[in-house]
Amino acid sequence: MKRLFSATLNSLRGLSWGLRREPAVREEAILIAIAVPLGLIVAPSPAWYVAMIGSLLVILAVELLNTAVEKLADYITRQHHPDIGMVKDVGSAAVFCTLWLAGLVWVTAIAVRYGWL
Repeated sequence: MKRLFSATLNSLRGLSWGLRREPAVREEAILIAIAVPLGLIVAPSPAWYVAMIGSLLVILAVELLNTAVEKLADYITRQHHPDIGMVKDVGSAAVFCTLWLAGLVWVTAIAVRYGWL
């Protein structure tokens, strides 16, 4: 039980740091805060609601991982290095993919809700 408590505190500390220092994390958290009540109106079913909110949580998780990779890369060297630049670009591409996934889930849910599909 102590390990679970410590792990939770570490996770909350990391999330708090991201919310305070990273604009992308803040923007995605705001999006989730708006989406939670909006999804209740838009979702065609409880399963769709879980998929809609879950897809946004995946964005936040990947953004936090991308931020961790970028901070680690900056710790290694602040000088421009093509390989480190590529690592950062790949992390950014991962976030981009999750944004597309969430968009696809939300657009499909809305289309199902309003009978367009």
